[in-house]
Amino acid sequence: MSDWKRAFRSFYYANAEPPEDIELVTGETALLVIDIQNTYLEESDDPVERERWAPFQERMRNSVIPNTARLVELARERGVEALFARIACLTEDGRDRSLSQKKPGFNYLLMPKDREDSQIVPQLQPKGDEIVVLKTTDSALTGTNLRLILHNIGIRNVIVAGIFTDQCVSSTVRSLADESFNVVVVEDCCAAATMELHRHELEIINMIYCHVVQLEDIPDFLRP
Repeated sequence: MSDWKRAFRSFYYANAEPPEDIELVTGETALLVIDIQNTYLEESDDPVERERWAPFQERMRNSVIPNTARLVELARERGVEALFARIACLTEDGRDRSLSQKKPGFNYLLMPKDREDSQIVPQLQPKGDEIVVLKTTDSALTGTNLRLILHNIGIRNVIVAGIFTDQCVSSTVRSLADESFNVVVVEDCCAAATMELHRHELEIINMIYCHVVQLEDIPDFLRP
């Protein structure tokens, strides 16, 4: 196992006692995969932008996607409910989007629900009746009926993977924590635009809103 009890400590928790061991009862635990969609693997035609985003692309293709695929398979094998969230609007012109997705800049997102760029990447396609929620917000909880779904299924613990660590992942984690879910974020199944942003955000949310762990830790946390 990793040294997750001492990793990603912020100023607030620099001298705190190590947290207790994590136990996740499988029937009360869900895996939530956030926004790993085709659009984020598209490379820019601009060589400068392509170079700027190259480290993110490399992390996604070589680490986050394969690791998350292993995490999803583990969830299926162990009886953990696998759920997915993706950014997608219900209208072609995006008039149903939240204000944050209508503003110009990186967060301007117009991805109609049936368009290819809004789909979950092929390596992580849901199977059977696994639930997918569509959102036009950062938080997968506040912009969907996910809260109701989790309560109806009897979920108390949520394992989180996805992108971007400092945006939709962080917003969702905070919302889940505010609703009194126990949250575990899998560091090597997440990414931000840069590793600096990724690490910094994990330090901010760790031990307040969640526990940040590694993929290798998850099998030992799960209990029948």
